[in-house]
Amino acid sequence: MPLRLYNSLTRRVEPFAPLDPACPTMYVCGPTVYNYVHIGNARGPVVFGVLAALLRRRHGALRYARNITDVDDKINAAAAEQGVPISAITDRFAAAYRQDMAALGVAAPDIEPEATAHIPQIVAMIERLIESGHAYAAQGHVLFAVATFADYGKLSRRDPEEMLAGARVEVAPYKRDPGDFVLWKPSTPGLPGWDSPWGRGRPGWHIECSAMAGAHLGRTIDIHAGGIDLQFPHHENEIAQSECAHGGAPFARYWLHNGMLNFGGAKMSKSLGNIEKVHDLVRQHPPEALRYALLSAHYRQPLDWSEALVEQSVRTLDRLYGTLRDLGDVDAAAAIPQAVEDALEDDLNTPLALAELARIAGEARKATGTGERTRLKGELLGAGLALGLLQQAPEAWFNRGGSGEDDARIQALVDERSTAKQARDFARADAIRDRLAAEGVLLEDTPQGVRWKRS
Repeated sequence: MPLRLYNSLTRRVEPFAPLDPACPTMYVCGPTVYNYVHIGNARGPVVFGVLAALLRRRHGALRYARNITDVDDKINAAAAEQGVPISAITDRFAAAYRQDMAALGVAAPDIEPEATAHIPQIVAMIERLIESGHAYAAQGHVLFAVATFADYGKLSRRDPEEMLAGARVEVAPYKRDPGDFVLWKPSTPGLPGWDSPWGRGRPGWHIECSAMAGAHLGRTIDIHAGGIDLQFPHHENEIAQSECAHGGAPFARYWLHNGMLNFGGAKMSKSLGNIEKVHDLVRQHPPEALRYALLSAHYRQPLDWSEALVEQSVRTLDRLYGTLRDLGDVDAAAAIPQAVEDALEDDLNTPLALAELARIAGEARKATGTGERTRLKGELLGAGLALGLLQQAPEAWFNRGGSGEDDARIQALVDERSTAKQARDFARADAIRDRLAAEGVLLEDTPQGVRWKRS
């Protein structure tokens, strides 16, 4: 079946047909690196990473860019507060971001452009916008003139008056119209800045993504993705400045937006202070369970984040890895089932794909013949591969957080308990179980013997 995606630009699910069938292009808005990202920021990289893998399977190649915003007023404020150059802030948190995404099983993009490395491209794009009458310089600033782009608002489906009323816009004397947005702004001696035809300054946020996408993926890209909170004004402004700078060529043909995470009854955001940082969560919980939780709802829908959701994801993965452990006597290569591929090709329906994963595991637990068990193990591994799950050994999952020495000690106690039970020394067996439980080690008596895992 064809890959079908919900295009926010047209408000409908459409068959995906890239400009170059041999190599689609995709751009995903990345982080502004002034602090650790919260788990809501990870939803896009996780789900669009699943899409990236799907596109590679379908088309054989993909050019996938996810940017790093490393010049921003929040970065400047953090650097000033700590008395360090902005690179000390951005290098630290960009590295942390990469580490945290890798822990969640997010593969690195093909291209990871940084804004500060693209100042010449940004300046050149602004110059084209001025030359074509879509931007103007005023008091050291350069602004995009919204009134010059008739299609402004076509992504968010709001007219300029409504957008202006609902947006936080800076009222400044140098603006011709209150809705005009900044492409370039002056820098004082204490702020980072670069030389430009309009004086020493730094770029506005929106122009950075347009310039980086154009530099690496061309004038028109196939897919542009990001959180629904970026649809306006960020993505709306990207469309305006990109299409005006490129003679009206479409900026992106398909727009994908993931829904927000809710936490404690409200949208998770730094401004509200109701955030869970990925950097902390991957140290408190199995990262794969966090990934499972992020895939548990359809990407376009809101997701209620909670401790209970993570705990449920851990229990589900316990069952799935337990099934793989019970299939340890058969060898099988991962084979992605068509039903899983069909679910993902239907606008990334990860809940349906996860349901199929559970169905396969259920069949595998009941299977008896070697051939059937081998086939189902391959399908289970393949379904996990398509979702970025079940790619570690079951022993590694169940022994998470323990050293080899500690694992050996625990196994020795488990063996001692089994011996005590055989000798009908139930008091000793119970004492060992209680001791292990106090350490967070849970025992499970199965027909194949005693299994243990860390809680």
